[in-house]
Amino acid sequence: MEVLMAKTAGFCFGVNRALNIASDTVLENNGRVYTLGPLIHNQQVQAKLAEKGIEEITSLTDIEQGTLIIRSHGVGPSILEQAIDSGLNVIDATCPFVSKIHVYADELVKEGFYVVVVGDGAHPEVRGIIGWTGGEAVVVEDAAQAGELSLATGKVGVIAQTTQEQKNFASVVQTLKEAGKEIKVYNTICNATAERQQSALELAGQVEVMVVVGGFNSSNTRKLVDICRNIGKTTYHVETADDLNPVWFRGIKKTGLTAGASTPDWIIEEVRGRMSDIDELAGNEGISEEEVVITEEEKEEAAVEVSENTTEEQGVESSEEFSEETTEDQAQESSEETTENLSVEEPSGEETVAAVAEEEEEEDAAGAEEGMEDTVEVKSLRQGEIVKGVVVHISQDEVMVDVGAKSEGIIPLRELSCCDVSSPQDIVKIGDEIEVCIIKAEDNEGKLILSKEKADAEKAWDSLDEALNSENTVKGIVREVVKGGLLVDVGARAFLPASLVERGYVEDLSVYLGQEINARVIEINRGRKKIILSRKAVLEEEYARTRQDMLDNLQEGQVVNGTVRRLTQFGAFVDIGGVDGLLHISEMSWYRISHPSEVVKVGDEIDIKVLKVDRDSEKISLGLKQVLPNPWDTVDEKYPVGDIITAKVVRLAPFGAFVQLEPGVEGLVHISHLADRHVAKPDEVVTEGENVSVKVLSVDKNEKRVRLSIREVAKEQVQPEEPETVEYQQMESPEPEASEESFTIGDRLGDLGNLFDKDNN
Repeated sequence: MEVLMAKTAGFCFGVNRALNIASDTVLENNGRVYTLGPLIHNQQVQAKLAEKGIEEITSLTDIEQGTLIIRSHGVGPSILEQAIDSGLNVIDATCPFVSKIHVYADELVKEGFYVVVVGDGAHPEVRGIIGWTGGEAVVVEDAAQAGELSLATGKVGVIAQTTQEQKNFASVVQTLKEAGKEIKVYNTICNATAERQQSALELAGQVEVMVVVGGFNSSNTRKLVDICRNIGKTTYHVETADDLNPVWFRGIKKTGLTAGASTPDWIIEEVRGRMSDIDELAGNEGISEEEVVITEEEKEEAAVEVSENTTEEQGVESSEEFSEETTEDQAQESSEETTENLSVEEPSGEETVAAVAEEEEEEDAAGAEEGMEDTVEVKSLRQGEIVKGVVVHISQDEVMVDVGAKSEGIIPLRELSCCDVSSPQDIVKIGDEIEVCIIKAEDNEGKLILSKEKADAEKAWDSLDEALNSENTVKGIVREVVKGGLLVDVGARAFLPASLVERGYVEDLSVYLGQEINARVIEINRGRKKIILSRKAVLEEEYARTRQDMLDNLQEGQVVNGTVRRLTQFGAFVDIGGVDGLLHISEMSWYRISHPSEVVKVGDEIDIKVLKVDRDSEKISLGLKQVLPNPWDTVDEKYPVGDIITAKVVRLAPFGAFVQLEPGVEGLVHISHLADRHVAKPDEVVTEGENVSVKVLSVDKNEKRVRLSIREVAKEQVQPEEPETVEYQQMESPEPEASEESFTIGDRLGDLGNLFDKDNN
């Protein structure tokens, strides 16, 4: 019997990464180490982890202190917060692809989308994803369930469990689209999963029987089984070599072998070796195809044996939150499918089974754990080659990348970017797919050394040459401030002179650090690795384009919003959308000001009116007071004729004094109304800045004139003296004698009579 191995089988990098993290944690940690639920869905691997001292728990309440490893399936944010609040040292071994799904789920909820997860609602990965939606997501397994959804919102975001079949995911998306929903789709099926499923499908088409190795409670392994069975291929699901039954292979010439993502190489190799041994034993005993006859009882016995193994493994109790179970119905279904797929005519295999059992006892355990280099496809890498990889780990001085080789490659910090960086997280994140250049296929320590900087530069030079010739803009991130300008990462290291950063002078270049900018390539020399950029050229073009659009569409009388850019003695220049207009000092206020800073300051956002547009000279005149209330509109109501008010003297003129009633409203006190006497100059009576009482004589709001009087106020304030009264007492005595105090009218008038005489003269 020929045993063919699937091109892609066994551990994915996410599972391998989780196991490496767990092993490193045990070596570095002196305390107890725990995993919340099984680190991966494989009992044999879990047993080895337990031997290393890693304990599996089902609830955070089971422990009080120590180190907690979050398994590759990930958890919701509430569990992470609970673990940290409990004082546990948390090590996150979540698969980078799963972590990316968490980010998508969180973003969809914040954007108002109702999240639909395509997957198994009982799977811990899916439960973790639901946690990142605040528990609001709905889970569907197929298009039929998607068609039954009654969603309250028209905005639906769709994401997938990493182990989903591409065809099933696509059918769910199509069903939701046909329901008329506004849909946003993130295809989060893991590439490794899709490749493994495709590889299994292709192999199943070439063989008579398929054997799938993996945990009975492993979701991705069960999907491999379903894929093979769905095309009508006899398929057996085993967890270890002990689950193999010799009768399955009687009369079979070609058998296919694949494994789930949670299956280690040593188990796969053990199963393959046992399958080969079964074939050899059958051959040594001289059993021919014609002699192979199997009874109905043996068929049923073999099927029941597998069914019982599956049921036994899946029946182990675990917490509701952290375990997956295959129900008895699933076990029965597996049993029925196994029974249906057995050959009808084969002989008893009791002697063969006994021989195999004896052979199993004599196997060397160490040999069973040998690598799968000759059965699993491994990339052959050459120095200078550029390949794609996924970031799986980030430390302070290096980044670990899975490029499909025997081991992960290392990018030293100096090879991460063309410019100096203080932290690798500024350049890449776990789960990012990047291109890297092979510097050394294997160094002195057997490590694979990579360079992102060289791969980026190789790809960048061609695009930079094209940008120079076509005058297209390029995007880059400012990494450093150096003497005379900025260093920009455009895939290669480029220099942006300080004079070409903005349209005007820039005092502090550090504000651009970390920013993504658009610039024009103005000089390039590949031999000297010299690239000169100009951001000013891009800004000038944008300004000219915006200015022309504004001039074409701007209308006189239009009220627009603008930002004050600079002040002068005669006014302020205001940016009204890429174009500067002049706000003259005389148009700033209804009252007189001596400097624009009394009304506006640089950076103010104001509503202004377009007074005039000169398209030939590209000049725009603006007005601020025109959008403010005009105090003259209500001056007659505020200051009725005859009212006496207090006002401030603001200016003196030869013919009188101007008095401010309120900002923007001034009245005139004529020189003849300054006092009740002759006044030669106004400053004989009043001074600038003095507060005086004035009487309103007349108001003409159309002509903007108010006549005031100080003299009239003075007249009203003079009160006439009360005449002296003398009381006389009626006396019955004879007429009194003249007193020494008796007087005449002339005596009373006194000097007043002389005054009249003078006036008459």
